[in-house]
Amino acid sequence: AAGAGAFAWATFPAMPTRRVYCSAAHRDGQLFVLGGCGGGGRALGTAEVLDLPAQRWTTLPPLPTPRAGAAALALGKQILVVGGVDAAQSPLASVEVYHVDEGKWEKKAALAQPSMGISAVQRDGAVYALGGMGADTSPQALVRVYEPAKDHWQPLPSMPTPCYGASAFLQGNKIFILGGRQGKLPVTAFEAFDLETRSWTRYPSVPSRRAFAACAMADGVVFSLGGLQQPGPHNFYSRPHFVNTVEMFDPAQGVWRKPNRTIRMKEKRADFVAGCLGGRVVAVGGLGNQSCPLDSVEGFSLSQKKWEPLPPMPTGRCSCSSCPAPSLLFVIGGVAQGPSGAVEALCLRDVP
Repeated sequence: AAGAGAFAWATFPAMPTRRVYCSAAHRDGQLFVLGGCGGGGRALGTAEVLDLPAQRWTTLPPLPTPRAGAAALALGKQILVVGGVDAAQSPLASVEVYHVDEGKWEKKAALAQPSMGISAVQRDGAVYALGGMGADTSPQALVRVYEPAKDHWQPLPSMPTPCYGASAFLQGNKIFILGGRQGKLPVTAFEAFDLETRSWTRYPSVPSRRAFAACAMADGVVFSLGGLQQPGPHNFYSRPHFVNTVEMFDPAQGVWRKPNRTIRMKEKRADFVAGCLGGRVVAVGGLGNQSCPLDSVEGFSLSQKKWEPLPPMPTGRCSCSSCPAPSLLFVIGGVAQGPSGAVEALCLRDVP
């Protein structure tokens, strides 16, 4: 793992449009930021692209359907946007593609049902969309695969546990999915879909139930971090509280490692960005026991089994969007004092 001194923040020009719940995709030195919510809380059609080498934003033609909280993926020379909510806060079935070379949007085959909070991964040019929340606000167990050449969504076996807003990780031929919510309740189910056998496996559930936790995967180990812990049913007087819980699952061993005090995060936090960079799991910003969003950042070394402080983010924020890129983790928009236009990336310095 990279030493703590190898990490630094790169600050990019702010987005022309401040927003939260936007969707981001990185492709070939360009960061596409699509939709989201502005200060009024309405879904935006705004589409902007940051040219990373030139450090310059360009406004693209707007999304045909304004949306927030959509899934976005780069597929070759296309940026695919799936689901989300529209300006009236209703889930969307519509799917749209931006053609990078032609500079225009095209509507594609819609989902069978409107859905927000979809988890999406891609493998070999196919897109897998899992879960979501429908127009009736109930969580969905839907799984569908999209092949761009056929412009067709094909249903796959449903998830054992319906949920939306879950974290999905592709590892080998499996899609691991955990976290997410059913209504306002956090989900502890942990499941994997085998792309070859097209079947689901249930793993032991995440040991503790926390809202606004964050998940990451590093070296095949799954992490469930932080969040807001609800008091138990018999504890009428206590309030929800921020936690620094770290729970780790090694699929090879098939068990969740019981958290001990030594591997807890240094900061109690929820609604933050988690990712993997430089052989470490990183936790960035979020909300904690302070009156404003956190700017603190920490990294967990798998070899040393400990957290170390990393350089703080230039703009403390929560509810951020994130986007991994080679040796970068972008943290985009979110809430500072209202919707933020900040775009910053945790990166690895070329340490001699």
